[in-house]
Amino acid sequence: MTVLFIVGGTLFGSALLWLSCSRLEESTHRLAQRYGVPDAVKGSVLLAVSSSMPELVTAVLAPTLHDDFELGLAAIIGSAIFNILVIPACSVYARGRELSANRDLVYREAQFYLVSVAVLMLVLSLCVIYSGRPPQVIDGRRIFTGEFTRLLALFPLMLYGLYLFIQFEEVKRQRVDHPPQRDIPALKEWVVLAGCILLILIGVEVLLRVAIRLGEVLQTPTFLWGMTIVAAATSIPDTFVSVRASVLGRTESSVSNVLGSNVFDLLVAVPLGVLITGSILINFTQIVPMMTFLVLATIVMLVFMLRDMHLSMREAHVMMVLYIGFGVWMTLEAFGVMDLLGVRTG
Repeated sequence: MTVLFIVGGTLFGSALLWLSCSRLEESTHRLAQRYGVPDAVKGSVLLAVSSSMPELVTAVLAPTLHDDFELGLAAIIGSAIFNILVIPACSVYARGRELSANRDLVYREAQFYLVSVAVLMLVLSLCVIYSGRPPQVIDGRRIFTGEFTRLLALFPLMLYGLYLFIQFEEVKRQRVDHPPQRDIPALKEWVVLAGCILLILIGVEVLLRVAIRLGEVLQTPTFLWGMTIVAAATSIPDTFVSVRASVLGRTESSVSNVLGSNVFDLLVAVPLGVLITGSILINFTQIVPMMTFLVLATIVMLVFMLRDMHLSMREAHVMMVLYIGFGVWMTLEAFGVMDLLGVRTG
């Protein structure tokens, strides 16, 4: 019965997210046309936010309904790793040729994304520096914990406000080239958008319960399954949006959606969960290796993309192999073969 729930719940939750987010992306695209939003901003903000709705819901539901903030945080970090490695590679595979990008777009979005990763890491470090608990020594290793407060959560949110301001300025400069399409019914699309968000809530809740059940069966922390199963499932909408954009030749939207989604996940989804729940105790010892891998994945993707403004088929293979290596690492942690994250400690 447990195996049936895990397999069935994963398939059901993933399918529900795929269906609801595909319709959500369509409504967002039509609303962008209705209001005359340029393609670059549409990809990096509107489509990125809509396709990142599962991550946002995960960050809210995990601590509020299941009292497990680390599950939500792990799902977001795992989703960011999936987005930066798997989605660009899948876009290349779907096109059957290299994925090109606009130099100005990549530099602008990439730089802000790097700042986003650094800011989240800084905030998590401040949780330990200023609100840390005395380190615990368990099985010969020190475990550092800290309190993620609402005050600290405001800093990444303010940075995202700056990101929106930059994008708003971009809209004003390009508004002439993208006139609003008044014939699109805005009210209908907003209603559809709200209904899709409700379905996303259901899909994410099912996936969270699957992760929790896996943790109980295998006697491992749930964040391991948040990093893998929940993260991959919630990244399906981002994959759908970027791959479809690349196939249709909108490579600019494809790349900007990946980077914009990660910016939203790190600067909005994580702190919003803290603001809703209140102060949360985090395990810094477990978070650091995961954030380090995210930084590594980011460097690999950006080096490939920035070298000659395109991602080749061979580079896509390297990125997929790197993600498979990440999955193997999480599996070894889950079954006690490795203990870099301290999963089996205590």
